Amino acid sequence: MRIDQETIERIKQTAQVADVIGDYVSLKKKGANLWACCPFHGEKSPSFSVSPAKGIYKCFGCGKAGDAVRFIMDIEGLGYGEALRHLAKKYSIEIQEAPMTDEQQLAQNERESLYIALNYAKNYFQNNLFTHEEGQSIGYPYFKERGFSDKTIKAFDLGYSLESWDAFTKEAIKQGYNIDILEKAGLTIRKPEENKQFDRFRNRVIFPIHNVSGKTIAFGARILKTDKNQPKYLNSPETEVYHKSHILYGIYQAKNAIRAKDVCYLVEGYTDVISLYQAGIENVVASSGTSLTLEQIRLIARFTQNITVLYDGDPAGIKASLRGMDMILEEGLNVKLVVFPEGEDPDSYVRNIGSEAFMQYIAEHSSDFITFKAELFLKEAGNDPFKRAELIKDMVGSIAKIPDSIKRSVFFQKTASLMQIDEGILISESNKITLERTKQKEKDSQRDANRQRLQQDLPSGVSLNSNPSLPPDDVGGGMMSFSEEDEYVGDYPVSNEPQPEPQKVAPVYTATTLHELECIRLLVNHGTKEVDPGVAPGVTLMQYVLGEIDGINFSTPIYQEILTICREKFLQGVVLDTAYFISHHIAEIQNEAINLASEKHVISEEWMSRHEIFVPTEEDKLADMAYTNILRLKKSFNDEYIKTLMKQLTQAKDPQEQNRLLSLFMEAKEVEKQIAKELGTVVVR
Repeated sequence: MRIDQETIERIKQTAQVADVIGDYVSLKKKGANLWACCPFHGEKSPSFSVSPAKGIYKCFGCGKAGDAVRFIMDIEGLGYGEALRHLAKKYSIEIQEAPMTDEQQLAQNERESLYIALNYAKNYFQNNLFTHEEGQSIGYPYFKERGFSDKTIKAFDLGYSLESWDAFTKEAIKQGYNIDILEKAGLTIRKPEENKQFDRFRNRVIFPIHNVSGKTIAFGARILKTDKNQPKYLNSPETEVYHKSHILYGIYQAKNAIRAKDVCYLVEGYTDVISLYQAGIENVVASSGTSLTLEQIRLIARFTQNITVLYDGDPAGIKASLRGMDMILEEGLNVKLVVFPEGEDPDSYVRNIGSEAFMQYIAEHSSDFITFKAELFLKEAGNDPFKRAELIKDMVGSIAKIPDSIKRSVFFQKTASLMQIDEGILISESNKITLERTKQKEKDSQRDANRQRLQQDLPSGVSLNSNPSLPPDDVGGGMMSFSEEDEYVGDYPVSNEPQPEPQKVAPVYTATTLHELECIRLLVNHGTKEVDPGVAPGVTLMQYVLGEIDGINFSTPIYQEILTICREKFLQGVVLDTAYFISHHIAEIQNEAINLASEKHVISEEWMSRHEIFVPTEEDKLADMAYTNILRLKKSFNDEYIKTLMKQLTQAKDPQEQNRLLSLFMEAKEVEKQIAKELGTVVVR
């Protein structure tokens, strides 16, 4: 089915960009815009700007930009149509859809099909839990024994898989789901050689795993019977929509509370999250038994800069997890750690003592990572000077990873006091560690550059990793691995179906290009405004500029394309506004418009309110800006024309042709003088 154009416009008008993006990152107001650390790339200081007035976002670090629909496409990896459906659901907008052709149906995005199949599976498992005899007698009592209420069970979409080998697969196929999609979603296992297919999850309670927007992307399943041949927990495999290193269990349910409380509690298991949530401690997520990853830390950083890690009393598990703490520090976040009494974990402890006492325990037993490490390892080191030295070096290594110099200084002071050692020695050791890391990064960078250079010399289709004549040692390292970041950037087609990204050719920034850019920037941002209400009321900047550059074409393709659109619409009596360009159906035009409409620096509101310093805006001097830009643009074209005439003069052999070119040259020089006089510049030629 295809969404009709009227519904698309309603969705776009309703979806406020700050509201949509606020579901994924914590936005803080600065001037007229809102700012955050970019959710698309790792950064420690905010460069991601959201303009509610213009309805756009722009990252000045990685360049990502767009409106509310584009943000959902980028952050969720969705096609255009599915992003619209996502927003329609958020704002309770009923979608009027037109039938799709067979061709369009076949071309439907596979990712969307996976989400649909996974959502069906979630509903199927939950229905088993509440209505099927087996679920009611086996699965439901398990959750009740854990103390989970029906409200909590439904909040986390908990369910149950039947003991049958293929009950789910049979029912899903009966409902019209494709077996290939069921397999790709990790729900069904196929053995073609035996002509068999069966359910991945059987006779287990089900814990659906959601992404940040609440879509079901995978499942965790716990067996209830004792079976040495079966793992206690079984998880979905990696799929196109599920990368376990990129997601945290409970993030969808916790994100608003994390933002409100400005701290995230990090635990290990599903039941830890659910028990704390039910106790009213909703700002909690789990790494689901995997080692903490950089992507998971950055996911938390979208909502808060503060993490408190809640450990159970197992010393071996704590020591194994400390590497993750260093990663948190390196990302610039603040981390505290809490250990529960031996034999207790967050799930059992909150059920034993209640939420109020639990929070009191956290307040009294939270330690910064330096104090935590010291308490954990000092007893073990005793009076052994070598073990104490290793511990100090380890602590310094952690501090050295903190990007903020003030925080580093505070922790050096604390370590010096705790370990009774001179602070200067710690700082000196930290400098050595930092230098070693810098050298290693340079070495790695050089190795990667060598690999890229060598790869370019290989025949097409041959990679360094597969070429037996080029072992890893020859290029300074082993096989490289890359994280699977989903960066789907579709187009905004009028037909609302995803289209390929147009080829982008970076413009060569000559003087002419820069003047063309400024002209287009003025048209995009101020085209509908009166250029000078006092002198020429009713004359828009669009009308003024197009009249002054009539007959001039731009040399930069993207700027010429925007100029052509302005001219065509103006001839139809339409003066285009900023909103038209920043929601344009051609991605390249939309991106360029957002770049031109985004402001990296904003003037503090206190300049006027506190210091009474008035700073004129562009609108205050629009006439002068437009006039000056047009003069400079004409000057750059005239300069190019003069160069062309001079070249032709040197090549001309015929005296008559020489006289003609010389006459044109003198006219162009006169134009140059007139423009220079208006601009107040001196012609040196």
